[in-house]
Amino acid sequence: MYQELFDLSGRGALVTGASKGLGKAIALALAAAGADIALYARNKEDLEAVKASVEALGRRAEIFCVDVLDQRAVDENVKATLEAFGHIDILVNNAGVNVRKPVLELAPEEWDLVVNTNLKGYFLMARAVVPAMLSRGSGKVINMASILGAVALPSQLAYASSKGGVIQMTKVMALEWAKQGVQVNAIGPTYFETPLVAQLRNDPERYNFIVDRTPMGRWGQPEELSGVVIFLASRASDFITGQTIFIDGGWTIW
Repeated sequence: MYQELFDLSGRGALVTGASKGLGKAIALALAAAGADIALYARNKEDLEAVKASVEALGRRAEIFCVDVLDQRAVDENVKATLEAFGHIDILVNNAGVNVRKPVLELAPEEWDLVVNTNLKGYFLMARAVVPAMLSRGSGKVINMASILGAVALPSQLAYASSKGGVIQMTKVMALEWAKQGVQVNAIGPTYFETPLVAQLRNDPERYNFIVDRTPMGRWGQPEELSGVVIFLASRASDFITGQTIFIDGGWTIW
């Protein structure tokens, strides 16, 4: 009985930013739990590698080369995904970027890139995917936030602002769709060892600061997202909505 609560067999999941890092880990976790996966990102070669990994788990995977800031491309590819899969039961908004600069050195176009990708991109994806969920009376939306949506660090203005926005976006979406069978929650990771933060990992001072600041004394590994992702995508979380779960080794305890 309890195992069935986490079973995603027969579900269709759409994951953005699925070509590498946390997006790849999320896609593989959902596939391992039984879901078929629509893989969204801009790099086709990287997507092909993830597709092969999903298929090795015995699940279907299709790739869609999409810029989440291109509204027409988002709408057209979501339509194609619905035609290919029949339904999208799970949307994981994960595509994101970061520009680390002090406030007074951050250019307006850099602010726009980060905030638009990390926030507007989520809005455009939800706007395209969720109507079909509402018409079916069920669906799961998982927005990737960050600990930096709740705590502050220098040189993180645009990223922290965008992720704080994701937390609030999650609450508003959850509130609007709660009675229509769609649950919306967010995951707030700390620093995980992915390509996005390779520069930080290679800087001993910054790397050690993060280790020292984390009560568990280490960085996260991408696969450590799997349990929470599967939980939020499954029936086990049907009475949970509007929440942000921080996966941070204890960082936000402070």
